[in-house]
Amino acid sequence: MSNGKLVFVTQQVDPDHPVLAATVPKLRALAARFDEVVVIADGAVPGVLPANCRVRAYGSGSRLGRGGRYAAALAKELRDRPAAVLVHMTPLQAILAAPLTRARRVPLILWFTHWKPSRTLTAAERAVDTILTVDRRSFPLASDKVRAIGHGIDLSSFPCARREPGGRLQVLALGRTSPAKGLETIVRAAALADVDLELRGPSLTEEERAERARLTALGARFEEPVPYSEVPELLRGKDVFVNNMREGALDKVVYEAAATCMPVLASNSGFDDILPTTLRFPREDAAVLAARLTELKGADRNALGRSLRDAVEARHSLEHWADEVVVAVTA
Repeated sequence: MSNGKLVFVTQQVDPDHPVLAATVPKLRALAARFDEVVVIADGAVPGVLPANCRVRAYGSGSRLGRGGRYAAALAKELRDRPAAVLVHMTPLQAILAAPLTRARRVPLILWFTHWKPSRTLTAAERAVDTILTVDRRSFPLASDKVRAIGHGIDLSSFPCARREPGGRLQVLALGRTSPAKGLETIVRAAALADVDLELRGPSLTEEERAERARLTALGARFEEPVPYSEVPELLRGKDVFVNNMREGALDKVVYEAAATCMPVLASNSGFDDILPTTLRFPREDAAVLAARLTELKGADRNALGRSLRDAVEARHSLEHWADEVVVAVTA
């Protein structure tokens, strides 16, 4: 370990955060590869990071106050010229960091994976030196700065589980109830295939709450969201995972489900490096998805799931992700 200091900018360091919990194992992996990791975050749960991680919190009661404290914390950490500044999923913070990193000649890297472009993201693309993402299709702008490095799944937290055949097929869809998730197709397909479907995920916006109500009226069964630490156990208790997220967004939970040796069905072409065509379906075609579910009733789901875990391990493991970050920092 001789890669110097890495400054990592994120919103929250919380192993139970509904969206950002997976940031914690990523930070642990980076701490094993750098002499020191300084985390600049809006807030952080104490005691969840290794000893060579130091947290600077910039939380404030106002947006202006947060921006000022963030800039001050970053400026202080740049005095001894760290190896790089890695901004996690927040283009605005990359834009704010750019003048400071440029003045110190410190590489500025943005990790970003989402389907939606924005003017802020366009400005951030111009400001940073390198963009890291899961797959070239998971960054919504054309840019020669993009490096695809996989999703960084902590395989130790998602061990392979054997699922015994028999009984009704237990199907799970997990994530926020955004219309972009395409949940209606999943609900209709489950009814056609006569399988048990469980939906779990928060509804955090008015749009998501309206979508949840609409799907409930169609017969969807929702259960309460679980903390991130309980997701592995939830996955182990189901037979098949289904994801219908729109193109350009590669939901992390697809890789996590596959890591547990669970068959996964998905419509997004970005999963073609781990899912064969037999586990894919057209995004709005409930009949094809129902046929795929019916096929899985009689399939050797354990052998299929094992092959999916092998694919995740090869291209999307946490170790692979952290090694690729080091390559980007030292390039």
